[in-house]
Amino acid sequence: MYGLSTYAFFWRISDRSPRPLTLDEMLAGTRELGGEVFQICDYPLIESYDDEQLDALRATAAGLGITLELGTRGVRTEHLATYLRIARRLGVTLVRSMLNTAEHRPTVAEATTLLREAVPAYAAAGVTLGLETYEQVSTDDLLSVVRGVNSPNLGVVLDPGNSVARLERPVDVVDATAPYVVNIHVKDFSFSRRDGWVGFTYAGCLLGEGLLDYDHMIRKVGPDERGINQIVEHWLPWQGDFEETARLEDQWTRHSINTLLRSK
Repeated sequence: MYGLSTYAFFWRISDRSPRPLTLDEMLAGTRELGGEVFQICDYPLIESYDDEQLDALRATAAGLGITLELGTRGVRTEHLATYLRIARRLGVTLVRSMLNTAEHRPTVAEATTLLREAVPAYAAAGVTLGLETYEQVSTDDLLSVVRGVNSPNLGVVLDPGNSVARLERPVDVVDATAPYVVNIHVKDFSFSRRDGWVGFTYAGCLLGEGLLDYDHMIRKVGPDERGINQIVEHWLPWQGDFEETARLEDQWTRHSINTLLRSK
């Protein structure tokens, strides 16, 4: 299935927005664009929701025919237990996380130990935990953790553009992680020269216009055959004012989801 993440609404839910969008509004926007999944990713406000609010959110998503996913950061046992509780209340079966937080940067051995403690509860609840590829952790180390835990309920959330800052080629990240992928973040990216040709800016661009080899990624991972959802995200730079940034963000989102839906 194809859908959107809160990152597809990054600027419209930020503190630069005169009125940040609510989760209900993002769900409605996802449905209006034809998305079937919505990933509530790096949205800490969800942690403050009580059972009544979570039940209402689940009902809204169900009424729109949208499957919910969650996303957070960190592998500490208590934190992952909190997100499992939220996931169960929302009917979520996929939770994305990252190894590091601002306060905790576990070694491979520590992360493996922590996840060996946390993942069995996820498996018992029918929830899969996915660790995202990104520049703070090498792909080799990430895979060492996944292999060390050795559970079908722990895999990789593939976002090949993230690892470029670690000087890892996106195609290499795709090839290495493909057997372990449980979720895909779809965003395109490119380099452009800075003023005076002094260095580069690495940022997002319209899907299909950058360096993401989408076709290769899909061939290697086989998301349709394996039931892996593809989630639209963006790296849209600030455009100088909110109105223009929001307009372009909506344009990029529409382009991306339409491109994915046409590829069915």
